[in-house]
Amino acid sequence: MKINIKKRICLFIFFALFIANVFAQSNTVKYGSNPLAGNYAQVNGIALYYETYGRGEPLIMLHGNGGSIEAFRNQIPFFEKKYRVIAIDSRLQGRSGGAADTLSYNMMAADFAGLLDVLHIDSAYVLGWSDGGNDGLILAMNYPGKVKKLAISGANIVPDTTAMYADDLKSMRETVANPATSAKDKTLNRMMIYQPQIPYAALKKIKCPVLVMAGDHDMIKPEHTLKIYQTLPNAYLCIFPDSHHNVCQQHPELFNETVLRFFDH
Repeated sequence: MKINIKKRICLFIFFALFIANVFAQSNTVKYGSNPLAGNYAQVNGIALYYETYGRGEPLIMLHGNGGSIEAFRNQIPFFEKKYRVIAIDSRLQGRSGGAADTLSYNMMAADFAGLLDVLHIDSAYVLGWSDGGNDGLILAMNYPGKVKKLAISGANIVPDTTAMYADDLKSMRETVANPATSAKDKTLNRMMIYQPQIPYAALKKIKCPVLVMAGDHDMIKPEHTLKIYQTLPNAYLCIFPDSHHNVCQQHPELFNETVLRFFDH
């Protein structure tokens, strides 16, 4: 049976598109589980997992409580076009090591500073979401030379009802009290119940530019976000409309462009 030229062309195009689609799906990047970009560094007695993407000035990304590098799936492909993105699994989270009996924001900030030393990076841009924002503030306080600019979203400096809503704190306590909760999850939630404990006066030690962000329906109260912004010596404020705590995932385009504008200017 003969097939005319037009049909042959259509079949060829269909087959090419099919192969291209299969190839694209098979090469979709799995952030947080990418052997081509992932590596471990021995830092402060643990194996700290990180993934590196792109070239340019270093930008480290710090995820929220119980999360992993995957939380920045909408940020990494955007920022790797201009920066050397170093996305990190925090201690006891993702693929990183750590003991379930103890954890603190100070420990995690020390890990990130240690990783920069291992990678021979003097200073970097820092993007932190939620707990990663808390880590970023402590990193800038305790290791000021390592942070060029800091962008934080949904961060808090105290763990009480001046910063968070009572229902969220209650949920954390119930998680810790639940016998079915794993030791790891108990530790992660217990940390949020009792930490951080950063005096507002200590924020004045941070001299680098800081972009303070939150959603207008964030789990962090807007007055707390505003007070952090007002206390920092060199800060900028952005409250995203129609947004929750996970604004970087909810409105990634707006979030990314806002952070990029801050880093660039």
